[in-house]
Amino acid sequence: MRAHFGGSSRQSLQTARTALDTAVKGATFDAASALCSELFFASDVLAGNISLRRALTDPSRDASAKATLVKDLFGSTLGSSALAIVTSISSLRWSSSGDLVQVIDQLAIEAQASAANINNELDRVEDEFFATSRAIANSFDLRKALITAGAADAKSKLVADLLGKTSTQSTTKLVSYLVNNLRGRSIEAAFADYFYALAARRDRVIAHVRVAVALSPAQSERLIKELTKQVGQPVRINVEIDPSIIGGVSVKFADELVDGTVSHRLAGAGRALVGQKN
Repeated sequence: MRAHFGGSSRQSLQTARTALDTAVKGATFDAASALCSELFFASDVLAGNISLRRALTDPSRDASAKATLVKDLFGSTLGSSALAIVTSISSLRWSSSGDLVQVIDQLAIEAQASAANINNELDRVEDEFFATSRAIANSFDLRKALITAGAADAKSKLVADLLGKTSTQSTTKLVSYLVNNLRGRSIEAAFADYFYALAARRDRVIAHVRVAVALSPAQSERLIKELTKQVGQPVRINVEIDPSIIGGVSVKFADELVDGTVSHRLAGAGRALVGQKN
């Protein structure tokens, strides 16, 4: 997930993430968490069958044939949202068949991060995840127990005991899945991958806002309410005061920019005038 994907896989990840945005928009905690479980299930199936991965990533195979294969494989086990995401992913282009599993895993983690965000717990999950990773790194016996092959139930119970009853459901679920699905990685590398996915989802629900003058509390509240409505998830804002923009507001989510500043409109008008003269 932190892998440096080739061009095709990198672009496909962005498209897949947009499909996830649609699936979690307006979802409940339970629905987003269920989506996480179903995507993890799909990645497990594909991780264990290279012929299926190759069939779904074969660029010479048309999208309708891949969609039929996805339906045959998962039609009775995945909900409509997860099935739509996996079907959409199967139509994309990939630099290697293994990238497909990594991307579905990342989307599963982001789906649980969205569930945590719905409960206003995403920051807490990241903090708990970090604390858990340090506890494992600092205990030879604990680390050894969690990297031992098999014994999934025992490892899940160990995670539950480690985290206790005060940790969020999202943290317990993700750590339990992580220790049982290292996929050839060290446990440290697996934690780093999960941190990356959690951060990627957080970036999609934090709006970076640029304004010429500070917003009043009422203005901030209205902006948050409107952005939350558009995103379909709780949104937080980081406000930057930038007098050079003159007026208006610029809002950026991850790699998506909505620039409604006066300076931007003036620059656009200036370019239009230059074009007319030419």
